[in-house]
Amino acid sequence: MKISELKLHSIAIADPPLRSSYGLHAPWALRTIVELETDDGIRGVSETYGGEEPRAALEAIRNRLMGMDPFLLTGLLRDMSRDADALTEGNTSVPGGRSQTWLVPGENPLDQTTRTFAAVEIACLDIIGKAAGRPVCDILGGRVRDRVPFSAYLFYKHAGGGGNSDYPDEYGEVLTPDAVVRECRQMVRQYGFREIKVKGGVLEPAIEIESIRTLRSEFGPEMPLRIDPNCAWSSDTSVHVAESLREELSGGGYLEDPCPGLDGMAEVRRRLLDCDIQTPLASNVAVTCLADVPRARQLDAVQIVLSDPHYWGGLRQVQLLSHLCSVLGMGLSMHSNSHLGVSLMAMAHVAAASPNLTFACDTHYPWQTERDEIVAGGRIQFENGCVPIPDRPGLGVELDYDQLARGRERYEKIAFRKRDDEAEMRKHVDPGWKRILPRW
Repeated sequence: MKISELKLHSIAIADPPLRSSYGLHAPWALRTIVELETDDGIRGVSETYGGEEPRAALEAIRNRLMGMDPFLLTGLLRDMSRDADALTEGNTSVPGGRSQTWLVPGENPLDQTTRTFAAVEIACLDIIGKAAGRPVCDILGGRVRDRVPFSAYLFYKHAGGGGNSDYPDEYGEVLTPDAVVRECRQMVRQYGFREIKVKGGVLEPAIEIESIRTLRSEFGPEMPLRIDPNCAWSSDTSVHVAESLREELSGGGYLEDPCPGLDGMAEVRRRLLDCDIQTPLASNVAVTCLADVPRARQLDAVQIVLSDPHYWGGLRQVQLLSHLCSVLGMGLSMHSNSHLGVSLMAMAHVAAASPNLTFACDTHYPWQTERDEIVAGGRIQFENGCVPIPDRPGLGVELDYDQLARGRERYEKIAFRKRDDEAEMRKHVDPGWKRILPRW
């Protein structure tokens, strides 16, 4: 069995005007759908970041993929890693290096190799699963759970449904604590989520503290809460927020990337422990590769790592991270970006096969629409906040080629070719806005 064809589909999907410390989401999110086909007619799919640069990186390895045995992924990773080492040696042009502190996920050139390999690896694992007649999670060594829990991922947002004006605004404007509760109530009712995450770093800390308190009052202590300001706070503000939310972030919750850098988070951790506050700190910004994990543990800066198969280097890399975190006594969850059903199923399969991934995963899926879904049969269904692992082989999904064509048509019609949340803030909210860390 050899790879005989690579097809790349650049698509656009509507994205609501969600806020974070990076700025404002554009009306369209960009994705690349990858298809690999073998000489005996088995087709594997994956979904990754969109725009010109991610597609160009995949095109650059086209010749390397043609004729490759999809089982022999380690050699591909070795070859691509050598190229990456040559690219990154002495590169000081990217602030924070591999850290996502300054660059939104998918836009850091130092992650290009792991992002590109992950897109190929997931499609190859889909092929392998189909060839063996087994789901991907079983190909990865066997599932430890049949249903993967996800959290209600709440955002402050402006009015609008994203995309063209004819996309519905399902959640309306959300810029107050009461609106956050309304948004959460609606999301929990529709998807059955049992854990809650708030994307912070947008409004004054006092308002975000009140949002978490109002959520706790509404949903009670049985619904763990977490907040992620994406490094928008100073160490002092981070400590103040954690002190103020000592009770609300307990019982399975956590504080994620409150301030920039591992040293800053280590300081916050020390000061919290001095006050006998045990709230764990989590990160997908300061910890983005396996080499970051031991230092994060040594500093006691991070107690929970958020994985992401898309930029960590694929499903097997997330499994390695799960094992490493288990050895080091660290927890594990999963980060998310704007995505469709192919990515959701890839996330669910690796979460099902990663024993130490015990916190509910993030997902942007409620923010995307049926209208843009490219999975045959429509949207992936949640059951009580969980994605059940299907018994079908591979990822368990196939492409709807009519929907895929519509996504390509959208991409060709719009001007967006990369994500730039800061530019969107200046365009729609504040002409002088600039991302400042820390802001408070």
